[in-house]
Amino acid sequence: MVFRSIQAIISFLTIIPGQKSSDTDLNSVANMMHFFPLAGLIIGCITGGLAYGISLYLQPLIIGFVVTTALVLITGLHHTDALADFADGLMTKGEKITKHNAMRDPAVGSAGVMAVALYVAGMIIAISSFHHGIKLLSSIVAAEVTAKFIMVMQAHMGISAWDGFSSPFTSAMKDKRKILVATVLSIPIIWFTGSGYFGILALGVSLAIAALIQHFSNKSFGGISGDVMGASNEITRLASLIVLSAMMS
Repeated sequence: MVFRSIQAIISFLTIIPGQKSSDTDLNSVANMMHFFPLAGLIIGCITGGLAYGISLYLQPLIIGFVVTTALVLITGLHHTDALADFADGLMTKGEKITKHNAMRDPAVGSAGVMAVALYVAGMIIAISSFHHGIKLLSSIVAAEVTAKFIMVMQAHMGISAWDGFSSPFTSAMKDKRKILVATVLSIPIIWFTGSGYFGILALGVSLAIAALIQHFSNKSFGGISGDVMGASNEITRLASLIVLSAMMS
């Protein structure tokens, strides 16, 4: 059952084929959101394994570029697109409906372009700053699990700004047993892959950033949305890698 749940979640979060679409509708995935950290573990192992393999042959900046590209592609650009939409909505002046329309606009605005450019540059720099392949691998795993746990926490703590993509997730994650499962799954993985206290520090920084994102989202949109959670995934992944890089060096 857990294996099928993780398989469905990975299929939802990435371009990796999984179960049939009828088995992975939005409500079903939302009900299994507490297993997101395990999906993060698998995604982290795939991209971290790639990072370790090419670190034996390539220069740091090239490694950063290749791994960042791999992360963006394996997630199907969904979260990167969410980051752009979130930035556009946040920077648009006006009422809630105006900001909502800006986020739904398929054309990416200047705020979205700048947010994605800064994110990509930050990821390349952060990844290239690791000088040991094993530390890079473990840090990518810790950062990915942290990013997925942040999404779970936001769904647990937040309310949907409007009836849409985020609604099933915020509804399903109000169950305290599910947030307990997500926490119990995440903390040990982050501790061991993030070199103990360094990993917990990265998690703490990510939680603080997520709280700020949620605060501004509540103020601007009246709650969170799928784009807010996707943007938080990208931003906290980068924040975790920056903290781990600084601490491990």
